[in-house]
Amino acid sequence: MTQGYSLRLRDLNLRAPSSLLGVRLGRLCIEHDVPVTVVAQQIGVTRQTVYNWFVGAFSPQPVLVPLIKAYITQFD
Repeated sequence: MTQGYSLRLRDLNLRAPSSLLGVRLGRLCIEHDVPVTVVAQQIGVTRQTVYNWFVGAFSPQPVLVPLIKAYITQFD
C-alpha cells in the first residue's frame, strides 16, 4: 500500500459507481499515488470530504466540480 490508502478504501472505491466524479477522482489518485491531503489542500476541502468522495458516500458541491475536473485533467 502507498500513500496510506487502506485495502478497505480501495475496495470501497472499486465498488462505488464510476459514474460519480469523486469516485473517478479517487481511482486516479489511488492509481497515481496522490495523497488525500494533497487533493484536499489543492481543492480546498477536508481530508474526510475527499475520502467521502472517493467511496461515493457524497458528491462534490456543484461549485467544486470545475476544480475537480481541472484536477483530473492533470492525469491525462
